[in-house]
Amino acid sequence: MAGARVQVNKAHKTRFASKSSRNIHKTSLQQKNKISKSDRNVAKGARNARMQRNKMIREQKRAALLKEKRASSASTSPPRVIVLFGLSASVNLNSLSEDIFSLLSGETVFPTVASPEYKLRTTVLKAPHGDLLSCMEMAKVADLIAFVASASSSCEESNSSYYVDSFGKQCLSVFRVLGLPSTVVFIRDLPNDLKRRHDAKKTCTSSLASEFPEDCKFYPADTKDELHKFMWLFKEQRLTVPHWRDKHPYLMAQKVDMVADGCHAEKSTLLLTGYLRTRNLSVNQLVHVSGAGDFQLCKIELLEDPCPLKARKDGDLMDADVHDVQVVRSLVPDPMKQEPLLVENVPDPLAGEQTWPTETEMAEADRNQQEKRLKKRTLPRGTSEYQAAWIVDDSDVDDSDSDDDADDGMVLDRNVSDFVGQECNDNLDLDDDQASLQLESDEETEVGSVAMEGENFTKEQIEDEIRKIKEAHAEDEEFPDEVDTPFDVPARKRFAKFRGLKSFRTSSWDPKESLPPEYAKIFAFDNFTRTQKHVLAKALDTEQGDFDDCIPASSYARLHIKEVPTGVASKLCMLAKTIPIIACGLLQHESKVSVLHFSVRKHDTYTAPIKSKEELIFHVGFRQFVCRPIFSTDNISSDKHKMERFLHAGQFSVASIYAPISFPPLPLIVLKSEPTSASPSVAAVGSLRSIDPDRIILKRIILTGYPQRVSKKKATVKYMFHNPEDVRWFKPVEVWTKCGRRGRIKEPLGTHGAMKCILNGVLQQHDTLCMSLYKRMYPKWPQHWFPLDA
Repeated sequence: MAGARVQVNKAHKTRFASKSSRNIHKTSLQQKNKISKSDRNVAKGARNARMQRNKMIREQKRAALLKEKRASSASTSPPRVIVLFGLSASVNLNSLSEDIFSLLSGETVFPTVASPEYKLRTTVLKAPHGDLLSCMEMAKVADLIAFVASASSSCEESNSSYYVDSFGKQCLSVFRVLGLPSTVVFIRDLPNDLKRRHDAKKTCTSSLASEFPEDCKFYPADTKDELHKFMWLFKEQRLTVPHWRDKHPYLMAQKVDMVADGCHAEKSTLLLTGYLRTRNLSVNQLVHVSGAGDFQLCKIELLEDPCPLKARKDGDLMDADVHDVQVVRSLVPDPMKQEPLLVENVPDPLAGEQTWPTETEMAEADRNQQEKRLKKRTLPRGTSEYQAAWIVDDSDVDDSDSDDDADDGMVLDRNVSDFVGQECNDNLDLDDDQASLQLESDEETEVGSVAMEGENFTKEQIEDEIRKIKEAHAEDEEFPDEVDTPFDVPARKRFAKFRGLKSFRTSSWDPKESLPPEYAKIFAFDNFTRTQKHVLAKALDTEQGDFDDCIPASSYARLHIKEVPTGVASKLCMLAKTIPIIACGLLQHESKVSVLHFSVRKHDTYTAPIKSKEELIFHVGFRQFVCRPIFSTDNISSDKHKMERFLHAGQFSVASIYAPISFPPLPLIVLKSEPTSASPSVAAVGSLRSIDPDRIILKRIILTGYPQRVSKKKATVKYMFHNPEDVRWFKPVEVWTKCGRRGRIKEPLGTHGAMKCILNGVLQQHDTLCMSLYKRMYPKWPQHWFPLDA
C-alpha cells in the first residue's frame, strides 16, 4: 500500500510530462499572427510613462545646454574674463597680453575688446606675480585661467618645480580650494628648431600635467598663428565655473568713482560700473563690496554697451571714452520692498522678565534695600549678597567688601580690579591656564607641612618638587590640557566656571545655559535647511520672473551704493588700479550676524602657530570678514566638541566665528597679517560647513595629582589641591589615571590639600591621577567686521 508516501512526479521534469504539457508555454501560430509589429514597438502602462519621462528629461537637458551655449557665446553675453597667470617670475605676461590684444582688435585702449572676426568679447587680466590678494580676486571672477609657463631653459631639468616657483605653487593650491574654472596652459619661449621645439613642449607638458585637471589643454603661444588656433577653439569651448559662483549676481567693476554725500560728510556714494554676470540684480537687494562690507543701493543705471560685438554706423565706441555712455534706464528702490541693512539684533533688556512688579512691590524692595545698607555685618571676602542672605550671624563690620568682585567666579588678584571685563580687553586676553601662572598674590600664602609625615616645605620647595615631577612625567603631548592649581587662589574660585562630566559623549549640556551678551546680538534659524531652501527658491523665482526692479544678467550697468564711509570709498578707488573690485548681490538674511562653522586645515606653506581667538581674515566666496575664531574637534558621535588652543597641521578642525550669514557650500581662504610683511599670508583653507549658535564647544583642563602612598585600590594623592575645602568642593567629580584606572575622592587628609582616593583597580606608584573639568567657550566678537574698516 502506497498511502501518503505515493510517488509524486515533478511537473517540470520532461520525462514525466505529456506532449501537450511540454509545449504549453509555446505560442501558437494563430496567436503570433495576432501580435502585430506596432503592438510590440509601442509600450503600454508604466513602461510607457517611464519612456516619456526619460524623453522629457533628455529634452530639458538639451534645451538647458543650448541656452547655456547661447548665453555664453551670443553677442549679448558678457565678455569672457581671461586671467593670465605666470607660473614663475621669469614669465613675461606683458608681451603675451599685447599679442592677444593685437590678434583680437589691434588696439589696447579698453580692457574689454570685441573681435568681429572671432565673434567674441573678452576681458584680459594680468595677475601680478607676488601679489596674492590680487591673484585671488582675479581667480574669483575668471571664466578662463591661462597659466603661462616658460620653457626657455627646460632642457636640463624636467620636474614641475622647475617651471613653477613657490608663489606659483601657493596660488595653485588656493585656486584649487576656490574651485578652478576652465583652464589652459600656454607654453612660451620654445626653441625655433622644430625637433627641439617638439621635445621642449613634450617635456613641459609631462612635467606640469599632474598640477592641473585632466581636461586641461597645453598650447604653444609664441606666434600669432598658435594664438589664432587657440582663440578659435576657445570661442567654441563650453566654459565651466565653480558652483558657488552661480548663486549670486556679481559685477566686476571696470570703473570706480565716488560722490560726496551732501547730508553726511563722513558718507559717500560709491559708483561701480561694469557688466552684471550670472543672475539678475534687483535694486531692492543688498550688495557686498569686497573688503568694504554690505550696503544698500540708491540707484541702478542701465547703460548702453560701450563695447558691442557689431560696430555701429556712427563709429566704434571703443575709441571713445568708456565712461561717457548713454543711460538707457534708471531703477530706484522701493522703500516698502527694499531689503533692510540689518547686521546685529537689538537686544531687549526686558526680554527675560516674566512679570512686571507692582508699585507696592517696588516700594517694599526699596525699603528692604535701605535696611540692608544701614545694617553692618562681617562677611568673608568675596561673599555675594545672595550668599550673605544665608548667613544668620550678626556682624559689626561694614559689608562693603561683600560686593561680588568676580561674578564669573574668577577672582584672581585684588590688584586686577576690572578682570571681569577681560572679554573686552585684549591685553588681559589670557587662557585659564596662563592666568594661573602669570598672576601672583602680594601676600605670601602660609604653607605648612604638605606631606603626611609632617615635613615643612616652603612655597618655592613645593613648586620645585612639582616641576621635577612634571619633567619626570614628560608626556605633555599626550595630555596637552594639564594645568597647575594656583597657590594663592582656591581652586573652587579659580575654576568656578568649570564643571565635571560623567561622560563627555553622553552627559547632557543645555545649549541655552549662561549665554554671553554677544548672543543677544546674533540671529538663529529654527530650521536652517528649510530656510536655505526657501531663500534659494525665492532667488530662482527672481531670476526666472520679469520684474520691473531688476536688471538682467549680461547688462552693462552702474551701481550707486549709498552710505559708504568716505575713507573706505577712497581706498577702493586706489585699489581699483591693481585689484578687481567685486560687488555681489546678497540673498535674504545674508547681512545678519550669526555663528558660522568652517571645516579648516592649516596650509602646507604656513609654519607659524595659529592660536584660537587670533584675528584672521576669512575669504568666503566673494565676501571677506575679519574674525577671531576658536578651533574645535569634530565629534560625529557626540553633541559636544573639544576646543583646541591651536590649529594643528595635518588635520581638519572646525573654526567657529561671529560673521554675517552665508549659505553653504562656499570655499574658505584664511589670511593672516604678518608684522614683518606688508601682504598677508595664506594660513589655512577650508569650506563653510553650517550655521548653528547651539553648537557646544567645551574647553577641557586637567588637574593632576601624584600618589604618595598606595595600598592596592586606595591611594593618598598630593599636589592636585592645596586646601581641604577644595577637595570637598571637587569631591563629586570622577578622577582617572593615565594608566586607565577610574575612581573617586573619598576624603581630604590634613590641611594642605592631600586626599584619599579609591579606584577600580590596583594603582601603580608611577601613575598620575587626573581630573577633567569643562567650560563652554565662544568666539571673540571682532572689533571691526571688514578689512577696509581698519
